[in-house]
Amino acid sequence: MHLVLLGTAAGGGFPQWNCWCPSCRIARIDPARARPRTQSSLAVSADGARWFLLNASPDVREQLTRLGTATPEGIRHVLVEGIVVTDAELDHTLGIALLREARRLRLYGTEAALAVLEEDSRILPVTRAFAEVEVTPLSLGRETALRHADGTESGLGVTPVAVAGDPPRFARRAGEGHTVGLWITDRATGGTAAFVPGCGALDAGLRQRLATADLVLFDGTFWTDDEMVSLGLSERTARQMDHLPITGSGGSLELLADLPSRHRVYTHINNSNPMLIEASAARRTVEQAGLVVGMDGMRFTI
Repeated sequence: MHLVLLGTAAGGGFPQWNCWCPSCRIARIDPARARPRTQSSLAVSADGARWFLLNASPDVREQLTRLGTATPEGIRHVLVEGIVVTDAELDHTLGIALLREARRLRLYGTEAALAVLEEDSRILPVTRAFAEVEVTPLSLGRETALRHADGTESGLGVTPVAVAGDPPRFARRAGEGHTVGLWITDRATGGTAAFVPGCGALDAGLRQRLATADLVLFDGTFWTDDEMVSLGLSERTARQMDHLPITGSGGSLELLADLPSRHRVYTHINNSNPMLIEASAARRTVEQAGLVVGMDGMRFTI
């Protein structure tokens, strides 16, 4: 199974267009010290040619160039075989509408996420005005085969697992499974990747599930719980925004450090997070614990 981190920043990207926090300031003045990142998304493929997106960000057009250019069979060529969403947040789903030129899209998500896309953000009705959208509901804890656009099985399976988190603020209701992590399995080799870009708590059960994955891509939004408050950017802490901070008591770094997974990578990193600075103490702390700060274009084969 081939995986490409298309984007590793949280909503707004890095540097965020209107932000001059210390990390964004460095990214603008000296990008080599804090490399820019697009909004969080992952591409997975069994054959390295036909790809599924895990979340479709507003930066999807730029991100697809990281997958290379296969020789097209006609004037139009679509690299994306399907899209799987972890939730219905705008930074994870606006790219669905931006892929409308494909004329046909396959979309996978839980009933709760699909309902928000249908009724609240209206991304599905908007996209259907331009393209046929074939929707496959996902059941929590149950594997579903990912199929190519022509209906053939890709060799990959996806299992959604509910994680702590709030539904989008524009959602009228919070259905079960509105926020999930995705376990992607290569059915031929047994290789497994866990993609959990948003998560407010990491209990023993979730840690056990993460331990089964060869590659763990986990929520790295905030470095400390009071990060946004201390910078004057928000009145809410990381945990109040349903993101488990990396450091502090019960932070994700100490909980992920002893996982047996071959690769443990932070993604969905907020622009305020000091570990985005290449030579920072925060970056050294992560690396000394055996984890990696994800970067756009990073590739894995498992």
